[in-house]
Amino acid sequence: MLLINNLEFSYKKETELIKNLELKLNSNEIHGLVGLNGSGKTTLMNIIFGNIKPFSGEILFNNTPVNKADIAFLETENFFYSKITGAEYLEIFKFSNKKFNIQAWNDIFKLPLNNLIESYSTGMKKKLAIMSVLSFDKPIYLLDEPFNGIDLETNQTIKNILFKLKEHGKTLIITSHIFEILQTSCDTISFLNNKKIEFTKRKEDFKEVENDIFKTLNSDNQSNLSKLFED
Repeated sequence: MLLINNLEFSYKKETELIKNLELKLNSNEIHGLVGLNGSGKTTLMNIIFGNIKPFSGEILFNNTPVNKADIAFLETENFFYSKITGAEYLEIFKFSNKKFNIQAWNDIFKLPLNNLIESYSTGMKKKLAIMSVLSFDKPIYLLDEPFNGIDLETNQTIKNILFKLKEHGKTLIITSHIFEILQTSCDTISFLNNKKIEFTKRKEDFKEVENDIFKTLNSDNQSNLSKLFED
């Protein structure tokens, strides 16, 4: 189980981004994290991974403090060295996992690995980044917007990979602005809002998540639109 207790963080002392955040997620499941832009989703992922140190609180995995060595992290924006090919980039990750089969994975993702990465499209770069994260055999996978910039076929491929990772006992946390994808791939969805997790719902209650998130938004939008279109 991944347990977050009383987490607090801010980039500026007078502007708290996360306050008294509590979250409990079962191991061996796929967990979705949703929230509006600026709500702190990426910050929370970085805190769990250890890139950012919180002001207070604790993060436990199976009753021990979470360890960066136990986590594979796909960041929203991915960095690639210049003047190297996709194959050369992936070879870097074989040092940590000799069993990582680049060709077998590329049979799925179908990238031109002998080409320079700077020639890749946005979607191709995303697939390359995902392949690099999959090279790690870790108990926890943090995937920040893994579905951004990719086509429908790759969307389904990634979902199938998530299911396989779950079958092999991995715990996954993913963020996405595409709510339908979270509905069809996650065991739980948590809503980050007002500096904390407002609720976590399981699959049978996902319809409530959608209603609760968008009810206020739609009300505000309709009110503002009415003002704009007044005679």
